[in-house]
Amino acid sequence: MRKILVVLTIAFVFCFTVSAFAAEPIKIGYLATLTGDGASYGVAEVQSAQMFVTEQNKKGGVLGRQLELVPYDAKSRPEDAVNAVRRMCDNDKVVAIVGANTSGINIATAAIVERAKVPQIGTATTNPLVTVDQNGKVRPYSFRLTFDDPYQGTLGAEFAYNDLGAKKAAILYNIGSDYAHGLREFFIENFERLGGKIVADESFRPDDVDFRAQLTKIRNAGADVIFLPGMGKDMALTIKQARELGMNTQFLGGDGYGEFMAEIAGKSLEGAFFILASGYLEKPSLQPIFQMYRDTYKDEPKEFGNISLAYDAMTWLCNAIERAGSTDGTAIAKALETTTDLQLAISPLTVNPENHNPYKKTGFILRVNEELTAKFYKEVTPK
Repeated sequence: MRKILVVLTIAFVFCFTVSAFAAEPIKIGYLATLTGDGASYGVAEVQSAQMFVTEQNKKGGVLGRQLELVPYDAKSRPEDAVNAVRRMCDNDKVVAIVGANTSGINIATAAIVERAKVPQIGTATTNPLVTVDQNGKVRPYSFRLTFDDPYQGTLGAEFAYNDLGAKKAAILYNIGSDYAHGLREFFIENFERLGGKIVADESFRPDDVDFRAQLTKIRNAGADVIFLPGMGKDMALTIKQARELGMNTQFLGGDGYGEFMAEIAGKSLEGAFFILASGYLEKPSLQPIFQMYRDTYKDEPKEFGNISLAYDAMTWLCNAIERAGSTDGTAIAKALETTTDLQLAISPLTVNPENHNPYKKTGFILRVNEELTAKFYKEVTPK
């Protein structure tokens, strides 16, 4: 009888072990622009996310299962993003999606993830409509790690007016960008609230690369500061062309900043300010991530903002899966929504369940120095 029990015990342990090792991995989708304009951001995010997955799997994964990253190229186009998210949900059976880093894409995919009940975390998606609909109702499966446009617009306006001493501001924005429209709107609202005046409000089409006509109008209007609610390439071209026109106006951009901008603008970029929600290269709490990136990819973490946002988004998601004790999308979404005082590398995270935004997210002002590197200038929160 004892021999039989021993055999049964060994058989049970063997079956349990085989079952554990045979468990399907937890698939996490990653939506990013991997080709075309903005690819440097997307590639950095996917590399960071994969780095996180590798490290987490060494620690045993999540819920005793290994993680598997499933990246897709959004190509900076909402239609490609929608198709990619459909494939992730319907074919790959991902439990959640991280990305993208642009608002228009996540607004386009919101209905898809809601139908599939698969939570999605935008990394640098700032438009309010990413997480709430036109009626202000929260989208149950859409989240963001960064601040939204009203928050960022307020930070920008207060910094321009109070710190830069600007009383007359101009704006140059991409008329086809949801991100740009949102930042523009809230910068104007808050700059005027403080007593400032918008002396020029100029736009350009998405494929434009020559902004000299708009900049000439801005120069003639006598602006103290030019607010650029754009992405890396168009901001870099704008600043370069402005300096070529002899303009000494101060420049303030949002979180579309990228290290590659120096390759386009050169010395013209020196002195420009940018507002980020993703920390800065010298931030002590981010050093382990950046060193891991150097060791893994034998490269410098040039797009440090995207690297840190992607790593923190993956950390947040896996924490939610652990707290949910499940890979069910609805359970994960509930855990994401109820996150409180989660210690992430950039800053602690508490989520507002009414709009799925981080609560009191710290903003970081960076200034480009003579070596064309964006260095920490100050931390800011709205007054």
